Amino acid sequence: MYHFFVEPSQRQTEQITVLGSDVWHIRNVLRMKPGEQVEISDGTGMRYFCVLEEVKSDCVIFRVQDTWAEDRELPVRIVLFQGIPKGDKMELILQKAVELGVYEIVPVVTRRTIVKLDDRKAEKKRERWNAISKAAAKQSGRSLVPNVHEMLSFSEALDYAGNLDRILIPYEKAGNMQESARRIEEGLEGKSVGIFIGPEGGFEEEEVALAQEAGAAAITLGRRILRTETAGLAILSVLMYHLELKSG
Repeated sequence: MYHFFVEPSQRQTEQITVLGSDVWHIRNVLRMKPGEQVEISDGTGMRYFCVLEEVKSDCVIFRVQDTWAEDRELPVRIVLFQGIPKGDKMELILQKAVELGVYEIVPVVTRRTIVKLDDRKAEKKRERWNAISKAAAKQSGRSLVPNVHEMLSFSEALDYAGNLDRILIPYEKAGNMQESARRIEEGLEGKSVGIFIGPEGGFEEEEVALAQEAGAAAITLGRRILRTETAGLAILSVLMYHLELKSG
């Protein structure tokens, strides 16, 4: 069954109006007809079983048949601060991070970031990345679509992370596994946690020091060096497992 996302304002008591690019997709790709059934989420934790009522040129009208609360989001909001990698690695990272329950992804320009984008290209990238996030959220049955934030510098990212309860930064020189496990457990105790992942080549020592000054805990993910597209998914998997275990 197809799954769509809407804003709460698009939902009335008995009716939901789908807008934007989904209209074209429903009409021209899926070629849906009145009477077909879908599921719709509005990002508030509610899911709606709906029947297509009318396809218009600028919107699609669905009639609500049933409503239920869903509990598919992690109890801690995880924000992934991802150093921008080369090529299309970011697309894989986004897709898998959304599947693993990330709440938001923040692309970060660090000292070792190779990719250089002007404002126009950066915004086009962000549009593409948000479309990937939406598709992954649909596929994995998420209750909301994780937002891909605009690109930030490393210092801007640290400022943004200042509002979070915990900050973790996997670092190859952080060698105490027991201490890292303790730090990860601490990260599960708050309502939000930020994960900083470097691009190819990782973070420079000065960047790690700045992150620690901002309250980040440097942790190790083991004795092997992980690629940038692996490190974030590794720590997200650990956090997801423990959070799901604690929530039953």
